[in-house]
Amino acid sequence: MPAPLPPFTHETATQKVRLAEDGWNSRDPQRVSLVYTPDSQWRNRAEFVTGRTEIVAFLTRKWAKELDYRLIKELWAFTENRIAVRFAYEWHDDSGNWFRSYGNENWEFDAEGLMQRRFACINDLPIKESDRKFHWPLGRRPDNHPGLSDLGL
Repeated sequence: MPAPLPPFTHETATQKVRLAEDGWNSRDPQRVSLVYTPDSQWRNRAEFVTGRTEIVAFLTRKWAKELDYRLIKELWAFTENRIAVRFAYEWHDDSGNWFRSYGNENWEFDAEGLMQRRFACINDLPIKESDRKFHWPLGRRPDNHPGLSDLGL
């Protein structure tokens, strides 16, 4: 990332979503921050984040709390420089309690393909470990692993 660049087609928007999923599944805050503009603005749940330094701090806190994080994103809609996605991720806390977090994001990109705005709404559902659906090794979701729609999510 940042390629593909806007204006998006269905194919390039789908590629952009998968690249974002892959980045977040790396759980590398510094790597992830580089696909956002230096002054990127976020709303994540009720938290407001501005710029790469705050993005790195936010993601560092997030992945220290959300252990064994595995994410799937799916394209919902797109326009010239905006993409809407829905997602789910599974994680556990330091007490071994598992969750599946569901949400949607609205993204806006600059002409160079960097995300300048990200608005995320997320809800956490406690689940039993036996109800987990995301079982790949930590890191990138394998190409043959089902997506959200395939899993009935």
